[in-house]
Amino acid sequence: MSTGALAHAGAGLDFLQRLARGEEGNVPIGDTLGFRLTHAERGRVTLAGQPDRRAYNLIGTVHGGWAASILDTALALSVLTTLEADQTFTTVDIRINYLRPITVETGLLKAEGRVLQAGRRLAYCEADLVDANGKLLCHGTGSCLIFPRAAP
Repeated sequence: MSTGALAHAGAGLDFLQRLARGEEGNVPIGDTLGFRLTHAERGRVTLAGQPDRRAYNLIGTVHGGWAASILDTALALSVLTTLEADQTFTTVDIRINYLRPITVETGLLKAEGRVLQAGRRLAYCEADLVDANGKLLCHGTGSCLIFPRAAP
């Protein structure tokens, strides 16, 4: 996905479904951190990824920023699934609860983001990060500001 591709992508859900099918590349931060969008439906997205040792902190676990990044992406993209082509958004806040340590040995992780409440200007959402067995590793909540997209 090129920079600015979303500006010409149409409605959010249609664009994200193409992204999940591999027709539009990947979320740029996902290329950097090793995760990708795997599913999108209205109000819900799923991402999958596996951090490597480059994501470690000094105490030998995956840095909380990796988990926060995949959860923030899941939160934001769940909101994008509800938007029309003439709308855009930005994250207002996120809160992450870290419940279990993550290491390379944790394996493939799944983040699921869900819109809990969406209005005309603000959407409230949540996301979970789980391991392959469904064990909850982190939980996040956040809100996104919705506003009109500027004309290209």
